[in-house]
Amino acid sequence: MGDLLLAGHGRLTSSAHRSQEIELIDGAQATGAELVSACGEIGNCLRTLKRWRRKFARDGDDIDRRQGSHTYIAHRLNKLKSECILVTCNQPLYAALQPGQIVPDLADQWILIGSECSFYRVLRDHGQVHRRGKARPPQEPRPVPRLAPAAPNQMWNWDITYLLTTVRGI
Repeated sequence: MGDLLLAGHGRLTSSAHRSQEIELIDGAQATGAELVSACGEIGNCLRTLKRWRRKFARDGDDIDRRQGSHTYIAHRLNKLKSECILVTCNQPLYAALQPGQIVPDLADQWILIGSECSFYRVLRDHGQVHRRGKARPPQEPRPVPRLAPAAPNQMWNWDITYLLTTVRGI
């Protein structure tokens, strides 16, 4: 699905189809048609055509070459800190606790490794964000007993229903 793009009216368009539509619109414009009406005939808007042309104008292969952010973040966790978080969470003292309980306990001891969010992020990266230690998994709800009497007077029921009356206390 890497070569598909969501076009004007919520439809997916392949790279080959996009280049064909650009050629058709260019041909229609060369014969004297207005650009907006040519786009409308195909079912796209002018903005979609401009975006497609901008993508194909570079190399023609329409591959997304974004690499992510190049900015340096000074407070980003390094490998040493993430390993320290992982070792701390797997100690017997903290093995049964959630990061929301581990971080305040460490802060009481003046040990500041990372935030609660950082603990969750490191545990998620290592596949340990599950019920920890003695915490029990959720139980399936018990089925409601279905009673089926076979004869009279086998099952009794009672109910307290308060009915609104005009007389107080009755």
